[in-house]
This record gives sequence, structure tokens and C-alpha cells, in this order.
Amino acid sequence: MTISPVTPPEKPRHVFDRDREWAGLMRFVTSPDSDVRLGIVSGRRRQGKTYLLDAAASAVDGFFYTAAEDTEVDALASFGRALAGWTGGGRYAFATWEEALDRLFTAAAGKLVVIDEFPYLSKASPALPSLIQRALDPHGAARQNQVRLLLCGSAMSVMGTMLSGSAPLRGRASLELIVRPLGYRDAAEFWGITDPRLAVLVHSIVGGTPAYRREFVAGDTPAGPDDFDAWVLRSVLNPQVPLFREARYLLAEEAEIRDPALYHAVLGAIAAGRNTRGGIADHIGRKSPDIGHPLSVLEDARLISRETDPFRKGRSAYRISEPLITFYEAVMRREWTRLERGDPAGAWRNAEATFSSQVVGPHFESLCREWALDAGEGVFGGWPGTVTAGVVPDPANRSQIQVDVAVLGPEVSGEPRQVMSLGEAKWGKVMTPAHVRRLRRARDLLAVKGYDTSATMLTCYSGAGFDHDLRDESRRDSQVQLVGLDTLYG
Repeated sequence: MTISPVTPPEKPRHVFDRDREWAGLMRFVTSPDSDVRLGIVSGRRRQGKTYLLDAAASAVDGFFYTAAEDTEVDALASFGRALAGWTGGGRYAFATWEEALDRLFTAAAGKLVVIDEFPYLSKASPALPSLIQRALDPHGAARQNQVRLLLCGSAMSVMGTMLSGSAPLRGRASLELIVRPLGYRDAAEFWGITDPRLAVLVHSIVGGTPAYRREFVAGDTPAGPDDFDAWVLRSVLNPQVPLFREARYLLAEEAEIRDPALYHAVLGAIAAGRNTRGGIADHIGRKSPDIGHPLSVLEDARLISRETDPFRKGRSAYRISEPLITFYEAVMRREWTRLERGDPAGAWRNAEATFSSQVVGPHFESLCREWALDAGEGVFGGWPGTVTAGVVPDPANRSQIQVDVAVLGPEVSGEPRQVMSLGEAKWGKVMTPAHVRRLRRARDLLAVKGYDTSATMLTCYSGAGFDHDLRDESRRDSQVQLVGLDTLYG
């Protein structure tokens, strides 16, 4: 009995990008190892998981089932209809999941089985993961029938616990695949945008989520830089377009979120630049311990991330992972009354300065960090170990120097940490030699603290360009590097 073709099927042309994800799925499906039998696929909603897994199941003639938020009885009935349709006849009326799984693994012998939105099923039937564990055991139906099983879900807090601690499926999975948003370059290609400045503006709102172009704005893309404002009004701030309320739904879909107002307040604080735990608590009028749970839930849901400051021990900053949520909290939520009253033009006019400073500016910094992380060995004189933002204290001047893009080498025990690059990013400001002087001062302070700064590059990232003096300095000094939009998207 064979599990799948010996030669992995090629990725269908209609699946954009996702080459690494497809390769991982095909290795799982075609592996000759009998111990390879369970895979877990997760990712935030709208990233194309269902689209990708449906294509994979179709390529190997597998069974694909998408669960809904049903009761156990309704879920069993729906599952029975889907399985009967796939097997080509009959009617399956299952009374229990034991019965349903036994029939599934018998019918799908040697095949791939994909169960999408699995958290809906496990919520209605908490014993289901244990039943699947039993089926995957050496004498279980899935193992005996050489079935490859993929469980997929968008509830990140649920999917993250499926293989942890004492969970029934811990230690069973041979594949753990997270389907992430498209990278910023791939997103620009997906949206058909060739102008780098326009690409940053659009990405700062919709990020790399594929569904936002297809289903949510029906393929409406800005015709060019001059069409950006009009596109925002007709596609993002238009109550008739699904994208308008999507940020609210992203939060509401997470099962662990019980008090949406508190979570919106936390996200609003981060969007406003109050990204430390104390700063967030102060912004929303709570004590720091009171926001520990909301921060943990938002992290588990992959809606925010926490980045450790490399230059200040014990300090970290929170950042929103989904650009659309940043846009909603910084722009839409503040103008919600005007938007609901049908005045998107007035709302956008009021919010343009906020959009530039609190949305595009920080987002541009994040794209610069992404560029630095993917940079080749020759860009900073080696392979980056860590890329993050940080703050360098300057006691003599009673100030702090913000480093937007800090590139550090891998940690080596017993050796000082190498600072490969210190970078400053400005979206709407032409950069001058003054920005390099700040970075040079930060480099000298770090050298005193014991960091290896002997080969540190001083990198200026700008969305508006560099003045003549700074360009001259970069030509004279090989440690001064300029990165503009063309380089970022090159």
C-alpha cells in the first residue's frame, strides 16, 4: 500500500508563492517513513491556509474537510456527508467520533487526510484529540491504514497548546507548519505594485495577508501613487467593503478574549507608541500586573510580539504584528463616529498626520529590520544573529539614543557581542550627516560597555532620500551605508 506518489507533485500555478510551505507539505505526504503520520498547520486567519491545503489534498487525491462552529451532533452529520461525498456514495450517519474516525481511516487508507479549522471540532468534542492519539498509536486505525493526517486551525492560542505540556498529541507530530503573511516584497508582487513608496503605504495597512486583496477588496489595487488616497477611501474606509470591520473581527475571533474593550485599549496604547509594559498600563489607566494576561493572550494569538532590547537587560517592547490592527487603532478607532456617519474623506483628512507618524513610520522601521534580517553575508560583514530595535543610554547627555535597526552577530560564549550594524530609519525625512553622528555616538557608548564595535556599520534607512553631504560621507567612509526604497525592494 502506498501513501502517495514517489515523486512529489509540483505546486499548482494558481498557488502564489508558498514554495517552502508546499515543499514541506509534500515531504510530509510522500515520506516513506511509517512514523510520519501527523502534521499540524496553523496561522492567523486570511493567510491562505485553506487554499494551500485544499490544493495539496487535490494534488494527491486526499480527503479535505473544513469544520464549522457546530455542536457535536451537527459536526458529526456534516463530517459524515463530506466523507460520503468523497468516497463516492452512501450515507454516513455517525453517532460518535470513534465511529467516524474508524470509518475515515479505513476509507482513506494510504491517503492524505486534512481537517481544517480543527479547533471548532475539539471545542465541541474535547475528547477528540485523545481519540486521534489512539488512532495514531501503533495498533490504531490511522497507523494501520498508513494515513497521513493534517490538522489545521486559525485559533493560534488553541493550536499552540495542541503539542505542548501533557496534551494528547504531544510528541506525535512530524510536521509543524505555520503559514505566515507574505513577505513585503512578495506582497508587493501579489498586489501588482511596482512603485516602492506605494508598496510601503499599502503594506502598512494590509500587510502580507493574501485574502485582503482577493476576497476583501475584490482585487481593487491603487493604480499608482496618486491613487493611494482615493484607494483608502473606497476600499479601507468604506463601510460597504469587508475590510472596514476586519480588524474588529480579528480580535473577536480569538476564543480567549473575553473583554474586547480592554484588549482594544492595550492595542491602542501600543499603536500610539507606548510599547513597554509600564507604558501600556499607564496609557490605559491600569496597573502593570493587570495587563499581564491580556498581553499573554495577544502574544499567543500572534497579534502582538515582544522584542527584547539588546542593550538594556530585562527591557522589552511590544509591537503589533498585524498592520491592519495598527491602522484601525491609530486611525479608524479615533475617527469611528465620523466614519459611521458616512464621512470617510473628513476622517482621512483628520488622520493623515497620525497615519504618517504612528502607522507608516513605525511600519517602515519594521520593514527595514526585515530587510536587514534577510540581508546576505556581505551586507554587514557576516550573517546576522539578531535584528531588533534598541535604546542606548547616554548618561553624559542625560538622554537616550533610539536605534531603529540593531544588527548583532550570533552570541559566542566568552566573547563580546558583535554589533554588526546600528541603523536609523526615517520614512518622511531626508537624512543628513547628523543622523550618522547619532549612530556614531551610540557605537562609542556601546564600545565602552564591552560590545565589539570594531566593524560596526552605521546604516541610514530612508523613505525620502539622503542629502548631498550624507551621500558624500558614505562615499568617503566605507562604514556608512545608505539604504533607500529601491534597495529595500531590490
